[in-house]
Amino acid sequence: MTLDASRVIRSAFQASINQADPKAAVERYLSAPPVDESGRIIVIAAGKAAPAMLRGAYSVLGPKVDAICVTHKENQDFIDGIPFFNSGHPIPDEIGIQATRTISEILKSTTPQDRVIALISGGASALLPAPAAGISLEDKQALNATLLASGLDIVEMNMIRQQVSTLKGGGLLRQAAPATVSAYILSDVVGDDLRAIASGPTVAPLGTKPTARERLQQIGAWETLPASIKLHLESDVTETALPLAQNMLVGSNTHSVNAASQHLQADFNVISIETPLVGDVRAASRVIIDRFEQQSPVSTPTAIVWGGETTVELRGTGRGGRNQELALLIAKYLHARNSSEKVLFLSGGTDGRDGPTDAAGALVDGGTWQRIIERGSNPDALLDNNDSYVALEAAGDLLITGAT
Repeated sequence: MTLDASRVIRSAFQASINQADPKAAVERYLSAPPVDESGRIIVIAAGKAAPAMLRGAYSVLGPKVDAICVTHKENQDFIDGIPFFNSGHPIPDEIGIQATRTISEILKSTTPQDRVIALISGGASALLPAPAAGISLEDKQALNATLLASGLDIVEMNMIRQQVSTLKGGGLLRQAAPATVSAYILSDVVGDDLRAIASGPTVAPLGTKPTARERLQQIGAWETLPASIKLHLESDVTETALPLAQNMLVGSNTHSVNAASQHLQADFNVISIETPLVGDVRAASRVIIDRFEQQSPVSTPTAIVWGGETTVELRGTGRGGRNQELALLIAKYLHARNSSEKVLFLSGGTDGRDGPTDAAGALVDGGTWQRIIERGSNPDALLDNNDSYVALEAAGDLLITGAT
């Protein structure tokens, strides 16, 4: 059964990826605007799915648009004739600064006859760094590293990022005025709050400088921040009202979970969990284990399906991601359980990229932990060092889909 189950589970994960297909999602929602010879169509695609979303826009609008594409370094899906930036993720870099400046220059010349189409997907927050006045890229990188190591969820991290950026929290919308703005958004955030996805470049911010400052103080990070960050968050600036925009959610985690569940129904008794997995991966692994033990043993093949987005609290210097670390934690449990019951566990990101790696996640079983040991590695030490990629690579259990 294991080989067949592995095939079906991988296929179900592919179904969840297909449901979130960025090109198809844009094609479903985007319509060609009325022709206005006096105005331009400006397409700004930013995020891990930016190239695919831009191809979807091209299929609807045709190639006669002004466009720019910003995505991560592993996504090499270039489009001829389009300015293309491979920016740093999850830590912003100088290429991202250049991309943001290019976007700002394009938006400076907009008129009321122009239409700006923003194609937004996960990762755009880091890929488009736009530090507020007085904040250097190095200081922004230091803040980002602090947030990534803090264990805060993506909503809280993006709430703070918005307050030190000129593009996030509606900043792109301000820069695009007086043009008409439509945003097509692919969600990577549990709950699909448009303010949190990619730090909300076309919507109002999640919070304020005082709320960002208070949260940083609560987690003990305030005193470690660069002086420029603290000075900016302590300043008092009143923002004018945001211009209007049309924001459309074109894909989400819930859609993908439903697609995977439907795919599994032909071979498994499917239990789809409505409550998403959120928070630290160690707590999430406990939720999974508790649910598994409630269901075990089973008389028929059973699949339990969750969606969500976990976080990893960095304790070491290893390489991995939230899905890989969660899978390695479950592999450890299955090894200790030492049962004859066949259990497989897949944890993957539908964007095909888990953390700063080329893996989407991993598919583990009761033998994963032992395979790591047999290949001369110490899985406990690797787990403690956040080195899940190395561990799962040794076991041959990484899930590699390529950028999606």
